[in-house]
Amino acid sequence: IHNVIENFKVYSSSSEECVHDLQGHTDLVSGIVRNPSNHLQVYSCSADGTVRLWDFTDGILIKVQPHSLMWRRVISDLFQLVAVHLPLSGDQEVEARELSAVLCDVSPSGAASFGRKVCVVGLPGTSVSNKSLASGNKKGAKNAFTCVSCHPKEDCIATGHEDGKIRLWRNFNQKKEYTYSTLHWHHGAVNTLQFTPEGTNLLSGGIESVLVQWHYTQENQKDFLPRLGGAITHIAVSPDGSLFCTSHSDNKITIIQSCVKVSAIIQGLVKGEGVRTDLTIDPRSKALVLNGKPGHLQFYSLHRDKLLYNLDIVQQEYIHEEGLDQFEVVKAAFDTRGDWLATVEERTQKGSELEINLKLWVYDEQTQSFMLNTTVIAPHEDQITAMCFSPSPETTMLVTISFDGHFKAWLLADHSDTKAEGASWSCDFVGGYHHLKPGCCCFSADGSLLAVGFQEVVTVWSPSWELLTTLSQPPGAIRDLCFGRLSCSKYLLGTSTKNQLCCWNLLTCSLEWSTPVDVSLLQADPLSENMAAFCSQSGCSDLFVFKPGEPRPLYSQKALCTGKVQRAVFAPRDQMLESCEEHAQWLNRSQLYFFTQHMLMVDDSVAVTPFYLLLGKHRQHQEALTNPMAERIQLPQGSIAIKELLYTPAHVLPSASFLCSMFVRSLLISSSSAR
Repeated sequence: IHNVIENFKVYSSSSEECVHDLQGHTDLVSGIVRNPSNHLQVYSCSADGTVRLWDFTDGILIKVQPHSLMWRRVISDLFQLVAVHLPLSGDQEVEARELSAVLCDVSPSGAASFGRKVCVVGLPGTSVSNKSLASGNKKGAKNAFTCVSCHPKEDCIATGHEDGKIRLWRNFNQKKEYTYSTLHWHHGAVNTLQFTPEGTNLLSGGIESVLVQWHYTQENQKDFLPRLGGAITHIAVSPDGSLFCTSHSDNKITIIQSCVKVSAIIQGLVKGEGVRTDLTIDPRSKALVLNGKPGHLQFYSLHRDKLLYNLDIVQQEYIHEEGLDQFEVVKAAFDTRGDWLATVEERTQKGSELEINLKLWVYDEQTQSFMLNTTVIAPHEDQITAMCFSPSPETTMLVTISFDGHFKAWLLADHSDTKAEGASWSCDFVGGYHHLKPGCCCFSADGSLLAVGFQEVVTVWSPSWELLTTLSQPPGAIRDLCFGRLSCSKYLLGTSTKNQLCCWNLLTCSLEWSTPVDVSLLQADPLSENMAAFCSQSGCSDLFVFKPGEPRPLYSQKALCTGKVQRAVFAPRDQMLESCEEHAQWLNRSQLYFFTQHMLMVDDSVAVTPFYLLLGKHRQHQEALTNPMAERIQLPQGSIAIKELLYTPAHVLPSASFLCSMFVRSLLISSSSAR
């Protein structure tokens, strides 16, 4: 299974559990294929320029062959398809030098596909002649090639097309002119094709989320397995043909028993059209909650790296068709106990007003999920920009703010009987400030104060809805507001669109300090006094972790990632880290998760965590800056030779003489490094 980062995972097709996480590549993993001479091994290739051989049953790297990419880039948009001879050697790292070009001027989308032409190339040692199969050039026709599959035994190639048709090309290996027949069921483009090992059936998939099985000898007969979820993007078949596997656009893999029934589902973090909600942590399950499949919220366990369930918020059938205006979930928030969930869904139709629904969900112990309790149609006259629950144990209250110039407090009618079926919500207060539009809001940790940002003014309210004070700051609309926690609870922090980070002292109602920095996102850790500020600069994001009452940051990392950080959340750890390095102590209770427009939270790894980014890759850079000797003085257990001896089964180890010399070399310090 491909990971969008630098590793891939091995899953059990029966238990759905991850068996091994194979790491070693330093760039995008672009392909994997089983070793034809050993069914327990698999080759992987990567944009890092290497092909690696793995024992996937034991999760061990056997061999690295650098500079032997299956694709070799020629110019900006063209590639070469090359045949690489992998040399036989007992060494773990062997450079493959024998390359021969099979096809030139290839598009990066497919080795053999050229829009309306497919090239059939005979490899050395075969009798196949080079030919081109053309789909035709009728004006306005959508018959461009989208995918291709070769019959395992016969002189036949299947191609999928943009118009939903499948063509079976025959006799391309003969001297006479080739012929083709056409199959048609898909109403959209054919995304993928795959013959079964014996060639008796052809499998196809597309946007319809239906696996179609065509009988090769009886082309009019076909079987269907519908409602598989997201659009089918790839199909694989087990060597004995007993299992089919489909991957989907929503980051899901489905295991199917011979097109009859689904036997297992491996679901990563659901990849939807976009993340409109904030990243939120469910207080009960500690799961990450955000947009999932259309109209749903997904609950994803960060500790188990597994999807727990999807909650249907919109409760309407989603139609997979472009141009339709359908409800989207745009906001979600939990109360501190996890008893209540609030969601906002909206839909904009051409020529009509914005439709908004506010829904309140109560947790049901029997079903172990959230049940819809209250629906408020048109809670505001304009878009809801933020909402939050009061953390006060004395009341169950939700505050929503909107571009209509008001914030509203919604109160649970009978707080003492939260789980009662008759519990209902009502609007308790409507507030505003000089007809300004509110943009953000935040409760203090004890629920005694509510801060609402009205453009360039911060207002502070009491639980009885008395306006206590207003706080001003340098020009610029308020972007984020966060109250300090624990020993820093007297501080209120805010960011503005004019590149200012401000800290007010609530005891004196005055500005404590401010600094000119473009903070794109401000996030407070609920388990400590720490705050994380993501700053945009030169197309990258920097991270600063600090306490409001201390002048110096606890941690800083320049160029943390490319692009602007859009969402972030602190997630509590299962167990507190008792011993960690001083510069990483801010992560001993929580982990910080974030993503940008360039960083997809898909597949099984939940995107890139700061534990990986900050304490993995960037730790080496940080240590190199603070300690010049750290780069060249390595502990023995970090050497490749030691890892080989400790983690590789004896039956696949290279010779002892090779390991001995490798071990000695790993302990030597080069003369250039010494100088």
